[in-house]
Formats: sequence, structure tokens, C-alpha cells
Amino acid sequence: METITNKTLEKLKYELVRDGIVSYETLEKADELANVQKINIGQALINSGILAEETLLKFLESKLHIPYVNLEDYQPDEKCFKFVSFADARRYRIIPLFKIEDVLTVAMADPLDLFAIDKVIETAECSIEPVIASEASIMKKIDEYYKVADTVDNITLTAEEDEDFDWTEELHREEAGEEHIQHVIRAILKQAILEDVHEVNFEQVEDGLKVIFRKHGEIYDKGIVPAILNSAFVSKLKTLSNLDATVCEIPQLGKLCFKVENTMLVASVSSFPTIMGERISLKIYKPPMSLDKIIGDEKQRNIIENSLITPGIILVCGSPLSGKTHIIYSILMEAAKSNKNLMTIESIAKYELKGVNQCELNENIGFNMDKALRYVEFQSPDVIYLEGIKTRDSFEFLSELFYSDKVVITEFMANNMTDLRQKLAFEDFQSFKSLISCLIFIHSRDSIEVFDKSTLQKYLA
Repeated sequence: METITNKTLEKLKYELVRDGIVSYETLEKADELANVQKINIGQALINSGILAEETLLKFLESKLHIPYVNLEDYQPDEKCFKFVSFADARRYRIIPLFKIEDVLTVAMADPLDLFAIDKVIETAECSIEPVIASEASIMKKIDEYYKVADTVDNITLTAEEDEDFDWTEELHREEAGEEHIQHVIRAILKQAILEDVHEVNFEQVEDGLKVIFRKHGEIYDKGIVPAILNSAFVSKLKTLSNLDATVCEIPQLGKLCFKVENTMLVASVSSFPTIMGERISLKIYKPPMSLDKIIGDEKQRNIIENSLITPGIILVCGSPLSGKTHIIYSILMEAAKSNKNLMTIESIAKYELKGVNQCELNENIGFNMDKALRYVEFQSPDVIYLEGIKTRDSFEFLSELFYSDKVVITEFMANNMTDLRQKLAFEDFQSFKSLISCLIFIHSRDSIEVFDKSTLQKYLA
């Protein structure tokens, strides 16, 4: 795992001692903490409560004679985002603010990172004027503004296109360049939505990049992006998905946001290296609805609502892409109405849920499920959603949460009830099975069953 560095702070850290802001011993301890946690020393000082963030930023401003800007109420000029890609903005913790004549002003967490400045100068082809801003505020603005500025265009659907639309028509238009690539991506997503497809895959073949739709377990070949466009297509798709377009040797996980008829949809985007090149998989998630719109039966809703106030495991089951996450988000929305501490541990947060503390795993900095499980209980959650529990250790941890009076929500893959019964019959699941307070099985979009503890135990016996 690579340490997140800040060249500015490394160069000036002993000035903090000379100016009497911190003692040498405190600085050394913060340095050790930074090395252990793989963060920069500034973050270590702030996280430990030794220094206020504003104090540190004002210190840098005085030493470097570079203005400090509070981005909290600042609105960047979105026209300038074309000079710094989303990937570079996140990598170098930098965001363009405005451009006057041939000078682009950028907010930086590390204004002495000459490599970052050179990179921006090369891309923007103009002079750079840095200002100092907090790393957290920069990352917040990047996530806030680049979702708008660097996303797929709005997708408009019409009834006439339901059967006739073909994304390859967009491919063959007489256009060229990055904008054309973005239009092709939009067309593929549009066809997926029209055909009610929630998984789109891109596989490298000799002729180019094969486009594959997956629906109800069946695979459908939808054409090929020509080899000449491969590199540009993959790069644009990864950039739109918050992935590093320069890295192809290791798996990456990102998120793509796009609008369909003014409704924002989210797709998780996974890139994976193969001997033919990267394979990219998109899984499309629709915005969550209120629980009463998904489960119309009041008795079944009452089972779920009662399970949210009683320690136990709420298990949501169904086949792949059956809508398990969709229902779980609806349950979390319902739980958020109460005065409880709700937390999630997810690979990707599909949608931001008000009143829910959502946590995304990040393998790049060593924050994996194992580490999350070891530390989440210190946050005292009342209700916790754990995504993708599959190992024996994880199932044992679920039991520990139950005995700590927690409500745990998780999902389990099963194609039908017979399949579920056979899987849960294994000895490894006996303890886990006894802790299930509510089971929700998704047979189809219009057929959902809800079991309470007593009914379920009889059914699985």
C-alpha cells in the first residue's frame, strides 16, 4: 500500500517546531502515525486533534506566500474542468477554479508538487497559479462538480425507439474525437435501459471490444467497438467512472453516474485484467423507492419494520441482478426514519441515503472488508448493512453483532427457494440460520416473499 504524501508538508514540517506550533516530540509521534496509517503528516496532525486544519493551512499560506482559499462556499468555473481530468484531479488533489487570459488558477492540497503542476500545464497548455485549500474540501468539490461536468449526457427515451434503437448507429456517425466516444457510451447505456438490462460487459477480442448484455442469466452479443477506438473508448469510460485510465494491470472499481429522463442512475464499474486486455463490467442500479411501493402487503411490511427494532439478521435473497440492493436501500430508508445509528459497509455506495452513514471499501489504501469488520463496532451502529458476506469469518462476525444487540442487513445469492434451502442446509450455516429474524426472497420484480423468524424456521427445517 502506497503512502499518501504531501511534499509541501514534508518540506516545511520542522518549521512547525521552529514557530512553536508543535513540539519536536509531538511532530515525531505524528510522523510515526502517518507512516503506520499510510497518510501524510498533515492528516496525522489533524486527525489526532493536535492541530486544527485551518491553523495548518494558514501556516502554509504564511510560509509559501500562496493564498489560502476556503472552498466551502466557492463555486468553480465548470468550463475550466476540461483542463484537468477527473482522474488527475483525484490523484493530485487539485481542482481548477477559474482562468483569466492565459493563467489557470487551481486549488491544491500540495502546492509544491511540481509533478502535478507540470502535468496540468501539459494538459491545459497554459500557466498555472496555485492557491492552497484543504484536501478534504478539494475532494468534496471534485466529487460534487465532476459528477455534473464529467458524466454521460442525459439519455432521452421515446416509445418509438423501444424496439428499433441500435447503439451501433451512433458508432458509425461521421464524428471523431472524445465527444464521439462519449456519445457511443451514452448510446450503449440507452439501449441497455430500453431493453431493461442491468449488466453490460465489454470484452477484448481480436476485432475490438465486444459489447455484451446480460439479462436473466442469458448473454446477448450486441456488437463490437472497433479496435481502432479501443484505447480511447476504455480510457473515456474509466475516466467517467472515476477510475485511473493509466492503470490496466490491476483490478479497479468505480462508479458511473448518468441521467435517464432527468433521473440519475448509477452503475458500478469493474475493470479486470485478462490476457486479451481489460474486461469491464457495468451493473446498473435504479434509485431506491419507499418500502411501501415495493412491498404492497402491509403484513409483510410489518415483519420487516419489526425486524428493524429487534436484534437479528435481515437476509435479502434472490438471483443475480434480481434487485437485492434496491430493496436493501429501501429498507435502510425506512430505518432512517427512526432515531438510530445506521451504517453500511459497501464496495460502492450506489446512492446517498439521508440519515445513513455509508462507508465505501477502498482496497487501494488497504481498507478492505476484514479491516472494516474489525473497526465498525467502535462506531456503535444500531443497524448495519454488510455487503457481500461470503466467508466463514464474516458469518461468525454477523453472529457477534447479533449478540451485541445489533440489527444486521445482508444479502445472499439463491436462484429459488429450493436452492436457498439446500445452501443453508450446510453445517457452516447452522448458527447463522438460527439468527435470521426476517428473510426477504425476490422471485421477480412483482413477486417478493417475506418470512418472519417462526415461519422461516419451519420452512428451512
